[in-house]
Amino acid sequence: MRKCPVCTKTFPNFIPIAEPYVRLQHELNVPYSLEDFETINLGGYGCPHCEASDRDRLYALYVRDHLKWPAGELLRVLDIAPGKALARWLRALPDVDYRSGDLDPELADEQVDICDMPQFEDGLFDLIVCSHVLEHVADDRRAMRELCRVLSPQGRAILMVPIMTTATHTDEDASITEANVRWQRFGQGDHVRMYCKADWLARLQRSGWDVSQYDANVIGPAVFREHGITERSVLYVGSKRAA
Repeated sequence: MRKCPVCTKTFPNFIPIAEPYVRLQHELNVPYSLEDFETINLGGYGCPHCEASDRDRLYALYVRDHLKWPAGELLRVLDIAPGKALARWLRALPDVDYRSGDLDPELADEQVDICDMPQFEDGLFDLIVCSHVLEHVADDRRAMRELCRVLSPQGRAILMVPIMTTATHTDEDASITEANVRWQRFGQGDHVRMYCKADWLARLQRSGWDVSQYDANVIGPAVFREHGITERSVLYVGSKRAA
C-alpha cells in the first residue's frame, strides 16, 4: 500500500502524470527524457484523493519529520505560487501563520513579485516554499537574494526547480519567447531556463544560501517508496548563511 502524507489516505497506487503532458513532449521531439528530471515520479505523480504531487509529498515529509521547530512556537510561512493540496495542508498545521503569494493576486493571499518584496520586512518568515518558480523568473539570482532577505536567521526555505540530471550546464536564452521552442529547450512553454544541478547549487550559494540536500539516504528509501517518491529525488533546503 501507498500513503499520502498530505491527506494521510492509503491506497494501492498513485496516479501517473497527465498523458497530454507526455504526449506533447513526443510531438515536439524534445531532446531530453522526462525520466532524466531529478525529482519526478511519472508513474506515480499524483495522489488519487487530494492530488498532491510527488514533490508536494516530499515537502510535507520534510516539514512533518525534519523541520525542527519548537512546539508551540509560531511558524511564519510564505508559500510562493501555492499548490492547492500543499497549501491546504500548511494552513491546517497548528501554530502556523500562513501567507501565500503570486504575481496573480487571484491565485494567492496577496500579489508578490519575488524579485522585489518591499511589503515584507527582513527576516519575517521562518519557512518559505518556493517550488518550481525560479525557472520562470528572468532574474533568478535577484529572486534568490530577495527570498534570502525575508527568511529569518533560524528559518528554512524549500527551494526547488526542475533539474535535468544529464545536463552539464544551465541552458537559458532570454531572447527565446516562442512557447514550443521553450518546451524543446527548457521543458515548458513558460520556462526561461533548464537548470543543471551544479549551477543551481552555485547560484544559490552565491546568493547567500547554505543548502542542505534531503535524498533517499537521508529520509529513507522505504519512506520514499511508501509515499511514491522516486529514489532519484532530492529536496533542496536553504538556510541564511551566517554573516
